[in-house]
Amino acid sequence: MMRLSGHWLLPILLLVSLSAAAQQKNGFDLSNALIPVDQILSGGPPRDGIPSIDQPRFEPAAEARLWRSDDIVMSYDVAGTSYAYPIGILNWHEIVNHRFDSGRVLITFCPLCGTGIGFDPTSAGRDLTFGVSGLLYNSDLLMYDHQTESLWSQLEGRAVSGPLAGTRLVPVPVRHERWQSWRERVGDQGRVLSTDTGHTRNYRRSPYGDYDHSERIYFPVSHSSRLFHPKTWVLGWQHNGEARAWPFPELAEAGAEVEDEIGGLAVVIHYDDSVPSAVLTTTEGEPLAAIRAFWFAWYTFHPETTVFSAP
Repeated sequence: MMRLSGHWLLPILLLVSLSAAAQQKNGFDLSNALIPVDQILSGGPPRDGIPSIDQPRFEPAAEARLWRSDDIVMSYDVAGTSYAYPIGILNWHEIVNHRFDSGRVLITFCPLCGTGIGFDPTSAGRDLTFGVSGLLYNSDLLMYDHQTESLWSQLEGRAVSGPLAGTRLVPVPVRHERWQSWRERVGDQGRVLSTDTGHTRNYRRSPYGDYDHSERIYFPVSHSSRLFHPKTWVLGWQHNGEARAWPFPELAEAGAEVEDEIGGLAVVIHYDDSVPSAVLTTTEGEPLAAIRAFWFAWYTFHPETTVFSAP
């Protein structure tokens, strides 16, 4: 049997060690990653350095004193109750694992992409809870499930590494509303996420400064377009293999209610310039799980997207 001298053994062991390290980031196994491992980047914080809210507390809107009339909340309506998740809290936590009497919802928010997305966390065939991995792909949140430590792309809604790689979560419709508008819409049926999160944060201050308005993108993306300012808000949705974006400046010109078609389905976009935000429904009024996002974020995940233009 051939023996390796110590002169050759050390470089080989070092190479093996570096190869193994390249297949792990923040302690996550990337050996079966469905996306390029070199495009999985550290966002700065370690795993759980941005703490998810796993035992959320809610209170009646009338008892929440911190929020001002024009503050933005994500809202989710279920079983006669509307739950509000203020962006001021989501900026610092990004994930809320919310269990209620009739089911569960996973609330996710990526401040870098502006994407607030709700999912059914049981739709992957098991009861999953999620945390913040500290990693990014295309500048977007990579979350992980506590049960298998698979990494999940928020904007794709699918696991991109780990035991559940390739599995998808079913998105659920959420809204983005002004605090006062949400209160007027839901009345006494509203509950708001409490600032009693178990963590000390200044929920009136965004850690991202003027990022929402700057042209700067902190992390590289695989596809880019200068058709709009990178931080232009759009509503995006996919159906029957077609991706479509409704830029808010175009919706502002077209009016508060716009009829359109995507993948053979007739849809209606309800635009609210005061937020700004938009809701997508069928022509019968059924809400659809469209995504409010910065233009750059929608485009990098959907470079083949069609784009609505006002007549």
